[in-house]
Amino acid sequence: IIRAFIGRGISVIRTPYDYNFTEIETNGIVISNGPGDPKLNTATIENVKKAFKLEKPVLGICLGSQILALAAGADTFKLKYGHRGHNQPCNELGTKRCYITSQNHGYAVDSKTLTEDWREWFINDNDGTNEGIIHISKPFFASQFHPEASPGPDDSEFIFDMFVRALK
Repeated sequence: IIRAFIGRGISVIRTPYDYNFTEIETNGIVISNGPGDPKLNTATIENVKKAFKLEKPVLGICLGSQILALAAGADTFKLKYGHRGHNQPCNELGTKRCYITSQNHGYAVDSKTLTEDWREWFINDNDGTNEGIIHISKPFFASQFHPEASPGPDDSEFIFDMFVRALK
């Protein structure tokens, strides 16, 4: 993830998961991947709520996607069978695009609990679960899969480009 941004000319400040990143000057915020139940990351969820009020671009990846959803008032649940591997097909809703993605998660966002300002962005073609969310008017979006996928498919790296455009 860091290499994806550095390769696009973006300076990166890396912080611990529970750091109050809203207190430092940034152009945007990325909540990255990690293990376990997203609901246990209460400090990060609260910090993302604060970040939403700043209206800076916020990108979530994997666990970060679940944390964005929880901060936005949605819910998450444990998958019966986690999504693991480099060949998970994901449909981008509203398009005819299907991406082969790299995934390693055991939880998902419950799309039915998204508030009216948020939309489901991607779905997993294997089981129909949520694979990404996007705000309807603000630069907040997230993918459950890994757009950087090193090694693996890179056809969804446009998500990084989208975030970089939102920074300007």
